[in-house]
Amino acid sequence: MPVPSRVRRRSAALLAATALCLAPAAVPASAGTTPHDELPRVVGLGVSDQLDLLAAGQTSSVDLVQAYLDRIAAYDDAYADQPGLHSVVTVSPTALENARLLDAERAAGITRGPLHGVPVLVKDNYATYDMPTSAGSVALADYQTAEDSTAVERLRDAGAIIIGKTNMAEFAWHGTFTLSSVRGETHNPYDQEVSASGSSGGTGAAIAAGFAGAGLGTDSCGSIIGPSAHQSLVGYRPTMGLTSVAGIVPLSVRQDVSGPMTTTVEDAALLGSVLAGVDPADPQTAIAAEQDPATFVPGLSDTALQGKRIGYFHWDYSASTPEGPRPGTEEVTGIVDQAVADLAAQGAEIVQVPFTREFVQQQLASGGWIDMRSSVDAFFAATQAQWPEGLAELTAPADRLTFSDVAADGRSSLEQETIDSWLALADVPNPDYDAAVAAQEAGKKAMDAFFVEHDLDALAMPTSEAPANEEWAGTTFCDVGANTGIPTISLPAGFTAAGLPVGLELAAPRSMDAALLSMAYDYEQATEHRLAPASTPELPRNGVIPKKVIATGPAREDG
Repeated sequence: MPVPSRVRRRSAALLAATALCLAPAAVPASAGTTPHDELPRVVGLGVSDQLDLLAAGQTSSVDLVQAYLDRIAAYDDAYADQPGLHSVVTVSPTALENARLLDAERAAGITRGPLHGVPVLVKDNYATYDMPTSAGSVALADYQTAEDSTAVERLRDAGAIIIGKTNMAEFAWHGTFTLSSVRGETHNPYDQEVSASGSSGGTGAAIAAGFAGAGLGTDSCGSIIGPSAHQSLVGYRPTMGLTSVAGIVPLSVRQDVSGPMTTTVEDAALLGSVLAGVDPADPQTAIAAEQDPATFVPGLSDTALQGKRIGYFHWDYSASTPEGPRPGTEEVTGIVDQAVADLAAQGAEIVQVPFTREFVQQQLASGGWIDMRSSVDAFFAATQAQWPEGLAELTAPADRLTFSDVAADGRSSLEQETIDSWLALADVPNPDYDAAVAAQEAGKKAMDAFFVEHDLDALAMPTSEAPANEEWAGTTFCDVGANTGIPTISLPAGFTAAGLPVGLELAAPRSMDAALLSMAYDYEQATEHRLAPASTPELPRNGVIPKKVIATGPAREDG
């Protein structure tokens, strides 16, 4: 049942027949032309690595896609004594066909763009014309848009293969865990008993486990940087407006950002350069004209930290919970202190700054959440799509899909209190919304002034003050980027004694993304903290893919 569509071009990058493939369980490995023993080893293989192998003729896109499909089949559902990651909602039924087309083009000397033939996963709130977009809601399990989101369109135009879509916290609401009514709870591959964080936990778990070389997440407050920190990834939240959110099911238009989640800074810079740019369908991207994304990758330098002034502060975590600091806070603080010492060892000047709880909580105001219902309803109204028979008729108006229809379906994983609060939100604009916008704009100016007042190139902080546990894997300073729109990045900083990842967050002034990425690259190259999770090792090379794979021992980046 169609609704009026925003006029946008369907990506012509992959000319494959439209098909749907909702997969609560991962698809089984298919019979490919390459025996499993000869498929590339992909654990720790980043996008740049894949591009080098493809250019040298040492692998093919078909073999890369098949290797990833095999890993999804082996590890995403329960196996051995593990619950499985539950990180992938939908696998593209045309991924191998698209890979063959791109391989043929490469052989003919045709390269579409900087991601030609690279398999990528995207969060399930990015509209894709060839796969459903559920936003984590089982009521929308068959919600099929006619067009790609701008971000997906740009990936395809750059030659990327979208091999599937990842689980997310329903409507991107939870930032401490990933639970949806369409796929259930996503588990952390570093310890499948603890949280994968949220709301982009599906992308985080999938990329950490080697289900693709890179993935996309969205971030309203910590939803990219949190899962990245807790799963030893690079999570890049660009300057708000640098990347388009057109065609992405929103949580809050005031704060939503689209960005990459990768295993290396170079890959984050590469995907960021593809995603960045002005989009007529997203007015907030006007700010993208202030930067040249073509400089992101060439500008990476292992001496970028020399002479940089980086602000650091020690926060009092005693009030983090009513019971006091979260378990593991002291250990994480020590790891982040060492990370900051590593910044200094690379030539940065570390400056103690008065970055207080009062400044963050009172001045860096949020403008989000109160526009949630209106944002979702506007997305449905502007997007040409089909949805299950009878869904739009659950509430008035009967001829238009709205958030109230999805809520009336009754199968949501969200707490009823949350749903009720969203349904009660007034249309925007309204006086409360206008006041929130004004407060947020004042906070943005205060953040910009803070960098100038202290003559800072960046701020350093723990992405999260504590390691993940069974119910929580959140962030501590998501407000810094989300409420102000400045760029932030989470980097692997090491592991706790229990083997849980810890993240270092760097934040830079607005529209200084290239400088932020280069500083992050310098730190990464000097420390090389990332290790792949032991629970999802390389698949055995014995000619078959076992239904039950037993993980033993630690796994390193080289597999």
